[in-house]
Formats: sequence, C-alpha cells, structure tokens
Amino acid sequence: MSSEFPGPVSQEKSATRQPDGEATQLTRALEGFVTEIKTFRADMMGTLKEQDERLTMMDRKFTTKTARPVLAQADSGEGLHLKAFDAYLRQGDDDGLRGLVLEGKGLNTAVNSEGGYLVDPQTSDRIHAVLDASASIRAIASVVQVEAGSFDVLVDHGDVGSGWETESSSVTETGSAAIDRISIKLHELSAMPKASQRLLEDSAFDVEGWLAERIAMKFARAEAAAFISGSGTDQPRGFLDHDIVANGTEVWGELGYVATGAAGDFDATNPADAIVDLVYALEAGYRANAAFVMNSKTAGAVRKMKDADGRFLWSDGLAAGEPARLMGYPVLIAEDMPDIAANAHAVAFGDFRAGYTIAERPDLRVLRDPFSAKPHVLFYATKRVGGDVTDFSAIKLLKFAAS
Repeated sequence: MSSEFPGPVSQEKSATRQPDGEATQLTRALEGFVTEIKTFRADMMGTLKEQDERLTMMDRKFTTKTARPVLAQADSGEGLHLKAFDAYLRQGDDDGLRGLVLEGKGLNTAVNSEGGYLVDPQTSDRIHAVLDASASIRAIASVVQVEAGSFDVLVDHGDVGSGWETESSSVTETGSAAIDRISIKLHELSAMPKASQRLLEDSAFDVEGWLAERIAMKFARAEAAAFISGSGTDQPRGFLDHDIVANGTEVWGELGYVATGAAGDFDATNPADAIVDLVYALEAGYRANAAFVMNSKTAGAVRKMKDADGRFLWSDGLAAGEPARLMGYPVLIAEDMPDIAANAHAVAFGDFRAGYTIAERPDLRVLRDPFSAKPHVLFYATKRVGGDVTDFSAIKLLKFAAS
C-alpha cells in the first residue's frame, strides 16, 4: 500500500511548484518594468532640469543685455528721477527727490536747499546736446568732465634732446623736455528762466523740454563769449585774453599773430596773402586738425577773396551740416569774435583740440523759487565750467594792422 502513494504525492508537489515559478517570473517582470519606469522618469527629470537651467541662463543673459534700455522706462532709476523732478518743477514737491539714488551710478540727487536738485539725466543730456552743437569754441576744443574744482593739464612744449653716436664714441647727455602745469579752475555758470504757475500746472506743457531749451540757450551764449575773450576771473579765460605778439617772437604763454598789412583792413593789393601767411605760420603738426574761427561779418569779407588764378579761397560745405572751408580748412562762425577793425584780432586759426581745453562738471542743478517773482516761478540753474589755452603753439591770430 505504501508503495502506491509516492507517485501521486510527487505529482502534486510538482504541480504546486509550477505556479510558484510563474509567480516569481511575473514578479521579476513587474520589478523590471518598475525599474525601467523609474529610470525613464529620472532621465526625463534630468532632461527637464537641463532645459530649465538653459532657459534660466538665457533669461539672465537677456536681462543683462537689456539692463541699460530699462533705464528709460518709468520704473527705472532714471525714470523715477524724471518723475520726481517733474513734480518738483511743477508743484515744488521735493519728497520724491530726497534720498533718491540713480541706479548703477551711486549719485544721490538730493543736495542742500540752497543748491537745488540735480537735473534728471534726460534733461541734462538735452542741454549738453545743444551746447555741443552750438557755434562755440566748445565744438572744436577739447572737452573733459571732472569731479573736482579744477583740472590740471601737463604740457610738454619742448623737445627731448637727441644726437647721433658711433659705436666707439662716448654718449653725451641730451637736454630734457620742458613741462608746464596749467590749472583750469571751474567757475559757476547760472541761468534763471521763469514760467507762470498756471503754465506749470498744465499737464500738456513739457516743462522739462522747456527748461532744457532755456538753460541751454543762456549757457551757450555765456560760454561762447567766455571761451573767446573771458577774463579768467569768475569765468573761463578766453584765448584772446592772453598776451599776443608778432609771430616768431612769442614765448610760452603768448600767442603769435600775422599782420594783414593794413590797419583795419586786408592789404589792398594782395588781400589773400594774409590768409596764406596765417595758415603757414602754424606748424605742420597742428595744421592737420586746424580750423578757422571768425564772425559772420569777417566771413562775408573773406569769402570774396580769390587766389592768383582767380579761384575763390572759400568753398561752401558739400553736404548738409558740413562747415564751409577756407583753403581746405573748416570754418567755425563764432559771433563773439571781434569785427574787422584797427589792430583787431578778428581771425583765429589753429588746432583748438590741442590748443584749448574746456573742463566741466557733468551735473547741473536747479533751484525752484516761487517767491521772488510772483506770480511767476523762477528756476535758478547752475553748472560749473572752466577753460583756458593749453598749447600756445597750436593757435595763431590774424591782426588787422600794418605790422
């Protein structure tokens, strides 16, 4: 009996093991599938993270590149300054200007009540644009911006000595260059335009543009006169204020002149010779960037001149905005130059970029005064500027005299 049971029992055991094997395989298959899902998910997460990092970097680059244009918008530092400055000009409300700092410039707009407030950058740029385009020595001189009360220029007006030596000869000591220091002091230039309170309260009135136009006009007139004939006392020193002697006899600190050959006029026989002599009185190194300076009356007389072949020395600019030329050199019409008269230095010729330097502070200030001229409001605008000759060899003058 016992020998008959092993068969069926073993068959039952084998039958029960088979399902266990299938379950194990199914479990392993499920585990493998889950692992693959997790791997796929990790890969996708990594890819999304990389894309997100790339987008972040692109966004940062875009933000960096467009940081400057944002300054022109209303929510930028300069935009806030313009808005606050507008409120100050119209209503005298200076709360918005107190403590305001221009973004990226570290420039606090608040100053003491007697000094007013800094003009917003947009209005300041409009004023400087007018000054730079005006018929003034500023257009051809060297202009530097400084933060101090003066600007020092070191001028080398001598040549370093040199010599030829052979291999066996002894080297001799050569001379050294002469260096002078010219200190250009900055002076306060002011303007005081006025407007009615009713006009300021009109929202359609462009108060910043109006103010920029009035300030620029008055500043340009005052500067133009000072750069030519200013005394240097509480104003820039003009180049005509320096000692002027016959060309070839001048020393450092003096300007040389060429005479026309007739008192108060050009020579009657060869009037154009004086212009030619003036050009070649200037050293060749300066002539490359030289320009003539004269007023309209003098220009009217000069433009009639002809050379020995009957050709006019004067030629008008070929393009709009291009200056007229005299003997091939540009002409600046500066109305503050003297008229033709006996012993007058009515024409200047030189490289003013090298010969005359204008130093100025970049900031302009405005103080609102609603009390002194009721019912009008005064705007007291100030800036600091100075100027002087920095290379006396770079400028020559034409004197209307016999000698």
